[in-house]
Amino acid sequence: MTDGKRTDGGLSRRGYLRTSGAALAAMTSLAGCSEGSSSGGDGGDGGGDGGSTGSSGSDDDPITVGVVDAQSGNAALTGTPKVLASELAVSEINDDGGILGREVELLTPDPESDINTFQQHVRRLINEDDADAIWCGIRSSVREAVRPIMDQNEQLYFYTTQYEGGVCDKYTFPMGATARQQLRPVMELMTDKFGTDIYTIAADYNFGQLSADWVEILADDMGANVIGEEFVPLSQSQFSSSINNIQEADPDFVMSILVGANHASFYEERAAAGLDVPMGTSTVMALPFEHLRLDPPALQDVYVGANYMQEFDTERNNDFVDRFYEMHPDAQYLNQSAHNNYFSMHLYKNAVEEAGTTNQDEVIATLESGMDIAAPEGDISLHGPTHHMSHHMRIARADENHNIEVLNGEEGELIEPSFLQEVGCDLTETVETTQYTPADL
Repeated sequence: MTDGKRTDGGLSRRGYLRTSGAALAAMTSLAGCSEGSSSGGDGGDGGGDGGSTGSSGSDDDPITVGVVDAQSGNAALTGTPKVLASELAVSEINDDGGILGREVELLTPDPESDINTFQQHVRRLINEDDADAIWCGIRSSVREAVRPIMDQNEQLYFYTTQYEGGVCDKYTFPMGATARQQLRPVMELMTDKFGTDIYTIAADYNFGQLSADWVEILADDMGANVIGEEFVPLSQSQFSSSINNIQEADPDFVMSILVGANHASFYEERAAAGLDVPMGTSTVMALPFEHLRLDPPALQDVYVGANYMQEFDTERNNDFVDRFYEMHPDAQYLNQSAHNNYFSMHLYKNAVEEAGTTNQDEVIATLESGMDIAAPEGDISLHGPTHHMSHHMRIARADENHNIEVLNGEEGELIEPSFLQEVGCDLTETVETTQYTPADL
């Protein structure tokens, strides 16, 4: 089957940045309505069950939400926009009367790009700040380090980065596009346009490895061939041997699943070496905005599958971008994960108001009933049994000057999450905290 519609602790409390109250006037509140392998990480936690109820005490108490994402260190480039977009969402929600008439308090501790510090902040948010919901993590390695803590405490957790897919977890709601949603439209276009011989270069950790598995599965579905594959440590920043390998393999196109600041140098070296093989990706431009950070033509003829980029030229998105930069005029970029934080905070508001309570069990049950949300990317839906979102997938290409062109229409293609449905994940029937892999198909 295909995806688609297509079915395709720590610091003092004073160390926390609190954001609440009105910061912008006349914000447009998003509307939503209801419709009918074990995890990794250390799992260590002091116990407690506070996450099952959150701060649902007095009607005068604020609703507490936490966003734990890097604002310093090597992940700050992509983590900081998530915090900024969350501030915008909370400001809009509070300007619109809060949630159930209660103000929302936003806590944004900085984990400084350190996994242990991510874990410390999550524990504190659960056990001391009594957080009603938590948003946390860019990389899958961080997600898998904090997810056991969330599970042990039955804590409502939103993970908003694009990812490899497969998390079937009662307490985790992955809001970003999965590898399968992102890669299929790009690979279909590239096999039609350039040919069927593919070379894959990917980051050597779970996200890169599982995304490379999806490249193989999708290539087989399309009658294409992966003629070369290599995995690159996250610390690697020199790519001459990889470029030589690609040149010797002579593929029709490359699928690049590289991530992080070190790997960005691959594109600069590619341009310097005159490697003009077109490249498809799910990781470049939409998240770390290399098309703005690197000098042209490093990203020329790189094609990315993305549910969101700030360049997408729709009236709804242009309004969102204007509001974001009005609040944060010095922000570097409004990236895909920041967009996902933004819409999922409004989704959370809608779920709490439909449930009539912040009790996390009841909010999860409401989310699992299925909900629509008018996100800046377009109207999308939460598939309740798997906790994953449909997304409008655009194919964006960078030209020789790094200008962005969308190749599959203004709205892209609405692709439903289907992998977990195919492997039998139904969190409305069975409580799981599993991550399935492509091998489970």
